[in-house]
Amino acid sequence: MFDMATVNPVTHHPHLHSTNRYSVIPTAEKLRADRRFAGRGVTIAFLDSGFYPHPDFIDRVDCFHDVSGEELFLDAAEPRSYQWHGTQTVTSCAGNGWLSDGVYQGVARAARLVLVKVSDKGRISDASIEKGLRWVIANRERFNIRVLNMSLGGDMDLGLADSCVNQLVEELADSGVVITVAAGNSAESRSIPPANAPSVITVGGYSDENQFADDGFDLYHSSFGVTADGLVKPEIIAPAMYVAAPILPGTADYRTAEVLSRLVAAPDYLFRKLLMENWNDTGVRPDVLCLDNDTARLAIESELRRRKIVATHYQHVDGTSFAAPIAASVAAQMLEANPSLTPAAVKNLLISTATRLGGHPGIRQGFGVINAGLAVKKALTETHSLTQADYFPPRIAGKRIVFSYHDDAATEVALWGSFNDWRSEVARFERSGDGIWQAEIPCHPAGKYLYKFQVDGTRWTEDPSHGVKEDDRLGGFNSVLTIG
Repeated sequence: MFDMATVNPVTHHPHLHSTNRYSVIPTAEKLRADRRFAGRGVTIAFLDSGFYPHPDFIDRVDCFHDVSGEELFLDAAEPRSYQWHGTQTVTSCAGNGWLSDGVYQGVARAARLVLVKVSDKGRISDASIEKGLRWVIANRERFNIRVLNMSLGGDMDLGLADSCVNQLVEELADSGVVITVAAGNSAESRSIPPANAPSVITVGGYSDENQFADDGFDLYHSSFGVTADGLVKPEIIAPAMYVAAPILPGTADYRTAEVLSRLVAAPDYLFRKLLMENWNDTGVRPDVLCLDNDTARLAIESELRRRKIVATHYQHVDGTSFAAPIAASVAAQMLEANPSLTPAAVKNLLISTATRLGGHPGIRQGFGVINAGLAVKKALTETHSLTQADYFPPRIAGKRIVFSYHDDAATEVALWGSFNDWRSEVARFERSGDGIWQAEIPCHPAGKYLYKFQVDGTRWTEDPSHGVKEDDRLGGFNSVLTIG
């Protein structure tokens, strides 16, 4: 446990805790999240390059571990560049907004935290990720870890059989940990380990252009596509632009943000005096001192925008590195609302409540935009565990193929597919007492088969339990079953 009074990373300046007119929408408002839930009683682990003991979360850190051994504890004395990324992923997920008077809080603002540094002087390798995962596996029960976020990637594009990283995250998921992973930031490439593991929730990104516009979302340039194992990633998308995150305390950028924020808020009678005293920390050219006040203000505001500063100690950041922890924060809300949920249930609820963006390829967005409020609402009423025994991808049992589906609101479910050239429904599902729908058909000859589920006679969906699918050329997907 870390005591904030002991660490005391920065001085608390109430007069500096102000937003400016370049502020961004706080994440909870952006997602229209249910603010009754904040991840209470849920521990979230983070594997990242490094962490700084930031006031927005330091009082909730239960453990810090460095796989390289170069840092024995969270050190506030000398901020290092590689601590920036991990600090911002944690705060975008679970920060309490201490340095913004609670404005820029993460959705899981009350969650407990376990921080695992997996870099060696800032460099992350497959071997260091493996060490971090093995540590989480060994300490999962000790710290009651329920969620793990990984905004990182390995060195090589490997499938499950060849990737130790992916095998370890599958082991963690089997043990009861929900895992969110950033898809990556290159629209020219597909996700790599651990983002291409079957059981993780791979999170791509979207931008709302910093406004409430449900029909105005645009896709971020996330990695996407068919993985080495034939899975389509990502499963969902979350905010990847205009996400507020803290500037690393004790750095030159931190000092500059303070000075610029003071100047932009200063009344005219103080502006010139403050500018003369602090111009060297503003980042603007010295000739700003020769400008009249109005023109000098424009130069200060331009620098504020260039540095993406949205409040005295915060800036807006971009990337799926921040979309993934936002999804993790919603998962923590769901587990607070219903601690009995399994990783499969959390994943199923997140994808089944997401909304696809019209006019954008399905393969780039998976099931669509995360819906935090609806996911938590569904979690509150979910009574099924969704274990591997009852909820699974298509499996061959003797001379039959068994399909499973979960939808409490459905009244009827039918299987359609190329088993009979899509001429009519192949089979009807039957609902069992635990809310799982199952259907069986005779085993077919070896080959590739496409299929979909029809729900209540009108709604079509691919199989949420099965990540192997392909574009149906109608804006959605067909699930793919290969019989070898």
